[in-house]
Amino acid sequence: MDDSGGSGVILRNQIIITHSPTSDQKTSGEMIGEGKLVCVTGASGYIASWLVKRLLDRGYSVHATVRSLDDPKKTEHLLALDGAKERLSLFDANLTEEGSFDSAVNGCECLFHTASPVLLAVDNPQAQLLDPAVKGTLNVLKSAAKVPSLKRVVLTSSMAAVMFSGKLLEGGVVIDETWFSDPVICEQKKLWYALSKILAEDAAVKFSKENGLELVVINPGYVIGPFLQPTLNLTSEGIMSLIKTGKEVFPDGIYRLVDVRDIATAHILAFENPKANGRYCIVAAVTRSSEIMTILNKLYPALGHSERYEDGKCVAPIPYDVSRTRAEGLGVDFTPIEVSIKDTVESLKEKKLLSF
Repeated sequence: MDDSGGSGVILRNQIIITHSPTSDQKTSGEMIGEGKLVCVTGASGYIASWLVKRLLDRGYSVHATVRSLDDPKKTEHLLALDGAKERLSLFDANLTEEGSFDSAVNGCECLFHTASPVLLAVDNPQAQLLDPAVKGTLNVLKSAAKVPSLKRVVLTSSMAAVMFSGKLLEGGVVIDETWFSDPVICEQKKLWYALSKILAEDAAVKFSKENGLELVVINPGYVIGPFLQPTLNLTSEGIMSLIKTGKEVFPDGIYRLVDVRDIATAHILAFENPKANGRYCIVAAVTRSSEIMTILNKLYPALGHSERYEDGKCVAPIPYDVSRTRAEGLGVDFTPIEVSIKDTVESLKEKKLLSF
């Protein structure tokens, strides 16, 4: 790395970014995170990249783990963030390797554990999803439990660990944090991603109770919004497929949408608010693919999709909703889905993954 404002050196399994602070940075005492060190696992991911950005913006020093320091697609967008030269250290770590997170969590006050495979189709669910999610979570938490300064863990789970409970999703029922997906149902239906999130969340709750860690769980819905990493993530790919071909990610065409920036903020609030506890469903709106297309057609008439996406056509009532009460009580101010959808498209266009 060659940068006139600082230098990066590789030391064992980490990159340390060193830089002399400017006078402005020395006097930025208002920043909430100034002087505080936190760790983010899986930092190159969609949610985690925004989490690292927001943490740096708030003045935190961040230890961020990636799977390979030698892969520029996992590191360059993080190193380019404002504040990275002064307060970001990158570490390589492997979910399936016990102890590989020890260096990253050392000295931290909070662990944000986002690292977990996101795959909807797998050949070997045990090896591809379940083991990395569950054993990986336990490996990370074992490292955290060794650090006296680290008391709080914020875990990225999913609405997939909430809504597959066997209850009927009809008649305007409202899903909230008291709902738990049934692992037996998920296994029977081969909902392997949901099962990985259920088992990882359960393992984290049990381990945290036994080892005196404060655990807060974030359960996001279907994530949209701009992305920072150079490669296309699964949910943005789903939106792109919907735009280009009308192909829906979910068979019923129902999406529990939430902006990636709101999820990042929710994670930080879950650390900064000492009263934060338990689970938080983070869903801005439950909507149908036809409604998403209606919004897109208003924003981008050049798309020229068929008339079936005009207002009022082919839009059945949404059978359920997701409560925003606890999330808003935490301080999450949800981004309107129209803004999130527009910013998703603009991000896809900016990275030349979509053109019209």
